[in-house]
Amino acid sequence: MATVTVGTAHVHYDVEGSGEGPALVLVHGTGSGGAVINWGRTAPRFTADRRVVTMDLSGADRTVDDGGALTVETLAAQVIAVIEDAGTGPVDLLGFSMGAPVSAAVAALRPDLVNRLVLVAGWAYTDGDEYMRNLFTLWQRLGEFDPAGFGRSVTMTGFSRDFLNMIGREGVEELIPNMPPTPGTLRHVALDLGVDIRALLPRITAETLVVGATRDATVPVENSRELHAAITGSRYAEIDAGHVVLFEKEDEFVATVTEFLDSAATVPAAVPAAMAAAA
Repeated sequence: MATVTVGTAHVHYDVEGSGEGPALVLVHGTGSGGAVINWGRTAPRFTADRRVVTMDLSGADRTVDDGGALTVETLAAQVIAVIEDAGTGPVDLLGFSMGAPVSAAVAALRPDLVNRLVLVAGWAYTDGDEYMRNLFTLWQRLGEFDPAGFGRSVTMTGFSRDFLNMIGREGVEELIPNMPPTPGTLRHVALDLGVDIRALLPRITAETLVVGATRDATVPVENSRELHAAITGSRYAEIDAGHVVLFEKEDEFVATVTEFLDSAATVPAAVPAAMAAAA
């Protein structure tokens, strides 16, 4: 466990695994549970032959700051500070959900620090999607007046209908408390409402894979397709799952990411058939 200070934030991060290649930095999505909730089960799948850095952005429980409003740029500065403090050199950077626009901003602002970039279930511009704008606004309202309703809404939109029916009522009820509407979570939701990284996307030069989830009811898959179209030379893959694709289709998610990270340095710029664009 380590911390690095960025402004008023004492940013918590962990490094696990070993290997000579680029470290993999995992950037979590919305929710005060941070890296533990997002990556606790999946991160060990990547540590066999590489160092894996997991971190907690402001708003997560293990990172302490002044409680102020958050921006993509604020959180990108925290990711940059962790990469530099960990001393891992240029890294492979993977951002999920809210972590996707944050990671894209890091790659645009500090291309020297990012070797390969993976954006999972992400988006570029909230105001451009009335569904997302209204969903995040609803979450704010539920977080203030109906915490139990907030948990149910997040669970319903976080996973596909088929997955929820597969795990059954008991499994669904166990998922609901995973993202309570804490002040930190609601700070993330407020940031989600203001995301606009369109001006940064043309500046990304890292080899990039965009991963969309076809049944995503939080960030509809069209947003991933638009990210892919806006990042020159990026590759694209879709997984038949809901928003939390790394949980719902863990094996396929890990295989998709690993294939890209292992092949990106040697595969030509042309998009492989297995990762054909679905724009």
